[in-house]
Amino acid sequence: MKINKINKSRLETVDFDNLSFGSIFSDHMLICEFKNCKWNEPEIKPYGPLKLSPGTQALHYGQSIFEGMKAFKSKKDNVLLFRPDKNLERINNSAKRLSIPQIPKDVFIDGLKALVRIDSDWVSKRDGYSLYIRPFVFGSSECIKANSSNDFTFVIITSPTMNYYSDPIDILIEQKFTRAMKGGVGFTKASGNYAASFYPTSLAEEKGYTQLLWTDGINHENIEESGTMNIWFRIKDKLVTPELTDSILPGITRNSILTLASEMNLKVEERTISISEIINSFKNKTLLEAFGSGTAVVLSKIRSISYNEEKYYLPNQEGSYCDKIKTKLVSIQRGDIEDTNNWTVSV
Repeated sequence: MKINKINKSRLETVDFDNLSFGSIFSDHMLICEFKNCKWNEPEIKPYGPLKLSPGTQALHYGQSIFEGMKAFKSKKDNVLLFRPDKNLERINNSAKRLSIPQIPKDVFIDGLKALVRIDSDWVSKRDGYSLYIRPFVFGSSECIKANSSNDFTFVIITSPTMNYYSDPIDILIEQKFTRAMKGGVGFTKASGNYAASFYPTSLAEEKGYTQLLWTDGINHENIEESGTMNIWFRIKDKLVTPELTDSILPGITRNSILTLASEMNLKVEERTISISEIINSFKNKTLLEAFGSGTAVVLSKIRSISYNEEKYYLPNQEGSYCDKIKTKLVSIQRGDIEDTNNWTVSV
C-alpha cells in the first residue's frame, strides 16, 4: 500500500465544539482504482479533489454506492471500528446489484485500518463524538454509453462528527412518493436511492417535519423505513420492526439492536407493520415509544408521527427501550464494557 502523508495536519483549525455533520474532513483519504479487470494497489494520500472527466460514467448513470461507518476512541486511547466486516459484506452486496466488481477484503479492511490509524488524532474520545467513515465506489470510465463502466474508483474519506440529531424528531407518514420498489435497489446503499428522497423530504421539512416515514410502493399501507433510518416501535412490551425485504436497507445498527435486545431479554418481532396498526396502537395507548436506528443517528427517539393532517405525540418513557439499548450499544462501541460479540476491531 502506498502512503503519502500530509506535510502539516489541519486538525488544529477544527472547532470540535461546533461540528456540522459531514462538512469537515480529516487529513487523508484512500483511493484504489479498478482497471483492466483488477484492483490496483491502494494509496493513502492527502485529502483533496478528485480529477474527473465530464464523461465519467457515474455522473451520467448513477453507478455509485457507498457505506457509512464510525471509529471510536476508548478512554484508554484505543481506536475501535465497529463491525467493519458487515460493512464490507453490505458494500459488496450493493456492488453485485449495481454491476460493480467486488472489493477485496485486504483493500477494504486493511486500507480502512491504515487510514484511520494515520488520522487517529481526529477521533475524539469525548462523549457523543466519533469519526464518521465514508467508503464509496463509482464507475469512472470516460464513456457516456448507457452500460456498466469498465473502470471503477474506490475511495474512503473520514469526517469528525458528533450527534446527528440532538433532539427527538417529528416524522410524517409518506403517502405519495416511494423510496424503493420490490425488485429494485432499495436494499443497497446506492447513491440514487438518497437523491430520489431529497425532494419529498424537503416538502416535509417545509411543513416542520424532521423526516419521512416511508411506506410500501404499491399501496402505501405498510411501513418500511424513516428517512435514512430503520424504524422501531414499542407496542406494549414488544419491540417491533419491519421484516427485511429487497426494498428495505439491512442496517448494521438494526442487526446489532436485534442481538442486544435478545441479550436484554426484550421481546422482539420482525414483521409487517401497517399504518393502521400504528395509529390504532397510539389511540388505544399501547404504542409506548418509537425510534430510528442507523450508523449516523445511532438510536434517535421519535417525538411525533403525523398522518392525514393529524399529529400523534408519543409519551415520554422513563427507562425507555431506546435509552437502554443505546447506552449498551454506545458502551460497546467505545470500549467501556465487554464486547461479548466480538464486534469491535482495534486499528
